[in-house]
Amino acid sequence: MENLYDLSLGDVRKVFEELGEPGYRADQLWQGLYQKGWTRADQFSTLPRSLRDRLGQKYVIGCLRQERVLISSDGLTRKYLYRLPDGSAIETVLMEYSQRQTACISSQVGCAMGCSFCATGNMGLSRNLSRGEIVEQVLKSALTIKEGGKELTNVVLMGMGEPFHNYEEVLSAIRTLNDPGGFGMGMRRFTISTVGLVPGIRRFAAERTQINLAISLHAADDELRSSIVPINKKYPLSALMDACDHYLGETNRRITIEWALIEGLNDTPDQARKLALLLEGKLFHVNLIQLNPVEHYQGRPAGDRSAAEFQNILLEAGIPCTIRLRRGIDILAGCGQLASQPQR
Repeated sequence: MENLYDLSLGDVRKVFEELGEPGYRADQLWQGLYQKGWTRADQFSTLPRSLRDRLGQKYVIGCLRQERVLISSDGLTRKYLYRLPDGSAIETVLMEYSQRQTACISSQVGCAMGCSFCATGNMGLSRNLSRGEIVEQVLKSALTIKEGGKELTNVVLMGMGEPFHNYEEVLSAIRTLNDPGGFGMGMRRFTISTVGLVPGIRRFAAERTQINLAISLHAADDELRSSIVPINKKYPLSALMDACDHYLGETNRRITIEWALIEGLNDTPDQARKLALLLEGKLFHVNLIQLNPVEHYQGRPAGDRSAAEFQNILLEAGIPCTIRLRRGIDILAGCGQLASQPQR
């Protein structure tokens, strides 16, 4: 059976046209899915029962089965394991802050990028997620937040997978969630994080959307970056920075640089100075995060002193830089810790 979340509004209208139903029925279904959050055919009271029965014979509403939820010791971060119909699984993280509530969404089962410190990359890639599987993670997160009397404010595609390796489905999912007649989440509330797929960045620049772009850099010279982020061998820093320059020229939107600080490796003053030269005079913001531990990687997180020194070098060079608060480490919900395995 086909998943209704995999359909665009145009697809839904075509379905109703083929069923001989008036066009407004498609809007009623769309509103039920994305405004009211209905997940069962019998909830669609705006549709005739005979139509609900016909739709129920061909379509399902969602396919993610929640298998486990872990809550961090501070109660502010939750990690969900969802089982997919083919038996594979993904993880989604929900983080609550004083002014915002953020869902960290997966775009693939596993990841092909193989970044050395990342648990997801250590899995390898099983498959891409569909538009509907991406959309449903957001809807489930929004429902959870709503039950607590709040609203989901931000969605970051920083979970399992490389979003630009699944470009079509990721952008289709965001467009579905952005639709003002449905879920209506503004484009500026979405952030796509890429490890640096140059063709994806250039293609994304042509979209000229207000979706935020983040790049996982982690090193400021090719030798070191290739040892941490293998895709750098295909798209070295010169090509990556050219793509960033193109994006900035097309959109005039700031790019966030993500940098996992690893003790004695990329947390040095030398790397900070090289990064400052790389970003000098351009519209970038650097987010530093001390490495989150994973089983397969022996590197250690940078200490507070070296993190502060790294940040100060960038700030003195005129480059905005923040040190991110690490969240959900005790439940392996931090950046680089997601993997569709039983709790390790």
